[in-house]
Amino acid sequence: MTPSITLRMTSALPPEHRERLLRVAREVGFRQGARLFEEGGHADRFWIVRDGTVALDMHVPGRPTPVIETLGEGDLVGWSWLFEPYVWQLGARAQTPVRAYEFDAVAVRLMYDDDAEFGREIGRWVGRVLSHRLNAARARLVDLYGTSTSGGVR
Repeated sequence: MTPSITLRMTSALPPEHRERLLRVAREVGFRQGARLFEEGGHADRFWIVRDGTVALDMHVPGRPTPVIETLGEGDLVGWSWLFEPYVWQLGARAQTPVRAYEFDAVAVRLMYDDDAEFGREIGRWVGRVLSHRLNAARARLVDLYGTSTSGGVR
């Protein structure tokens, strides 16, 4: 499942909030195969992909780790930083060399708390991304592990 262009920061946030967010970003790079984060780890940052692709994956006991979704230019990598207990719900790996904007979660949460309008827009954006990611995970897991028995998948 490919993220919708409307979920990208450039479409999802008004220009003034985008600009404010980008002022606290730093540019980073990841080599192909690098892990950005592991499922279950502390979510203390997030990224917007500038170039390259990032695969989101999920631990499934007794099975190979499936890729849930592949993210590219303009996509948000990570949403767990916004919701306590700030623990990654998925893992992420650079499929190609990646250049990204990196954001410190604590700094952005302070901005979120300090400005209600900014916070509302960030919350809506991340909430829409989260909804999409949950649907993508469900669809991918049904595709991988669902059965074609007459009872169907529940």
